[in-house]
Amino acid sequence: MSGKKDNIYFEMFVEMSEISNQAVKKLKEVLHDFHPDKLGGTMKELHDIESAGDECKHKLMEKLAKEFITPIEREDIMALADELDDVTDAIEDILLKIYMYNIQMILPDALEFMQIIENCCKELTHVMKEFPNFKKSKTINDSIIEINHLEELGDKLYLDSVHALYVKKGDPLEITAWREVYSCFEKCCDTCEHVADVVADVIMKNT
Repeated sequence: MSGKKDNIYFEMFVEMSEISNQAVKKLKEVLHDFHPDKLGGTMKELHDIESAGDECKHKLMEKLAKEFITPIEREDIMALADELDDVTDAIEDILLKIYMYNIQMILPDALEFMQIIENCCKELTHVMKEFPNFKKSKTINDSIIEINHLEELGDKLYLDSVHALYVKKGDPLEITAWREVYSCFEKCCDTCEHVADVVADVIMKNT
């Protein structure tokens, strides 16, 4: 699909997906060993990871602005860069919401959401690694389908989690806080699916 000259775009896509995995790993560590009083330092670490994603995206866009011939359509390159960056942003936003709403204890549903997002990001990295040779890849479509499936699991978990909040009829402020946090988890699942959808569109246009 591309020569060595063009591989830099695909390498950057992989790098951006791996940055998302770094962000997921950091967030998972925080949620599984949760200490509200330490969130300030953790937010700084996660923001540094998010900034690395921004920097990679900026480099990709600078390269794109200087070139006339690209391995896939320019609009698709820009869309993929934006969507991959959105994944890391969405991961960071989860921790920001937990801090903003002064969450003091992590609920089991949040950990289940965390696992879904981690699985999504792993599949995205596989998709990005297979992307340069998608015509020969025997696994890229399976990963895209799996990401779509994981997003559906996220939708169901969001529905069930928010429902459970109101069934338990706890503190209204706590309900509101967790509803917003769960919304961020669900949005993160959506952003992962958006990346997969862009890749699927590129495959359809080039086969």
